[in-house]
Amino acid sequence: MGKLSSLLRAAGHGKRFNSAVILAAGSGKRFSDDTAKQFIEIAGESILMRSAKAFEMSGEVDEIVVVTRETDVIGCRNLLEKAGVTKATRVIGGGETRQASAKRGFDAVNPAADYVAIHDAARCLVTPEMIEAVFEAAYVTGAAAAASRNPDTIKRTDGSDRVTETVDRENTWLVQTPQIFRADVYRAAAYMAERDAVTATDDCALCERLGFPVRLVDCGPTNIKITYPADVVIAEAILKSREAGK
Repeated sequence: MGKLSSLLRAAGHGKRFNSAVILAAGSGKRFSDDTAKQFIEIAGESILMRSAKAFEMSGEVDEIVVVTRETDVIGCRNLLEKAGVTKATRVIGGGETRQASAKRGFDAVNPAADYVAIHDAARCLVTPEMIEAVFEAAYVTGAAAAASRNPDTIKRTDGSDRVTETVDRENTWLVQTPQIFRADVYRAAAYMAERDAVTATDDCALCERLGFPVRLVDCGPTNIKITYPADVVIAEAILKSREAGK
């Protein structure tokens, strides 16, 4: 349990109800086989299960809603039940885009939820400690996201890949998930984006456009996203390193 959460409860703030939405509705087209990406195994365990178990083990999370492809709803539900993920309350079909799927997941969480975490299942190396660190930042600012500091030089280009600007990397970050929001903040951001037909590549951007402050939490570079087959090899190496370091 995070230190901030313990202090707040000791001061009489009581227990919040927190939900997590795990997005596993992508097509996984960058993988060469026909297996949906969430079912790909890393060191003997599927991507979806690794993500779900991290939220299951977090003391800050009370329920989990999984959003997947309509054709995979039953399969995902069976996997969660078999793995003993007791916090998983619903498995639902996603929308046409990631943003639509995130909103469907948010609409499916308990109406009493105080905070909601949005997480890409493909970031299956997330840990309960990372999740709790982001929750604690969200309790202070209302919105927070896992991230890592950018170590590389960034170039901005035009449409023909010609460099137009070198961006100062000192204050640049690589944003990850989970991204965690006070429920009313995310509700306003998601519904205003839908009303205005605004699309974004991550959930924080929806809050930023309305002026809500977002805090980044340095979770290091190991919270990688499984996008290409080679990422599975990298992920297994990270897991071996973590195990060796215990």
